[in-house]
Amino acid sequence: MMGFAFIVLSIIGAIIHLAIRRPKNRAEVIDTFLLYSLVFNVGFVGFFFGFIPHVFFPDQAAAAIGWPGGSHFQYEVGFHDGAWGILGFLCILFRDRFWLATGIGWSFFMLGAAYGHLQDTILHANYAPNNFLMIFVDSIIAVMLLGLLALKHRAAGRS
Repeated sequence: MMGFAFIVLSIIGAIIHLAIRRPKNRAEVIDTFLLYSLVFNVGFVGFFFGFIPHVFFPDQAAAAIGWPGGSHFQYEVGFHDGAWGILGFLCILFRDRFWLATGIGWSFFMLGAAYGHLQDTILHANYAPNNFLMIFVDSIIAVMLLGLLALKHRAAGRS
């Protein structure tokens, strides 16, 4: 499952970055993990695993989630994911409050999506991997981003 892979890649990328470029303080460590999480778990996930499949392969994306194909709603979901993906990539250029807005917004969407997948699992017994497993992936991404944002806020208060 690619969602788990990008969570792991964001952590590995941050660790490699920190090993090469030694951080000066705790705030730099937190910023590095947060940046990698935003780029991988918002940028790559939103663009490559939301936008592209829902816009260019909508019936296959729907089938993988356990939903019926043929809905034009897939395009709206795809462009929504793509917009967030672009924001995730822009976190490389823009910092501070841009990270805060991107992290909170994407986390809100991820928690809502996790709830939707949970409802679909309970109400319709939809255990398709891209439905059921997304409950965990979406929740982990949201909690990780919100946790890192909270740590960043605390570290900024101590500087």
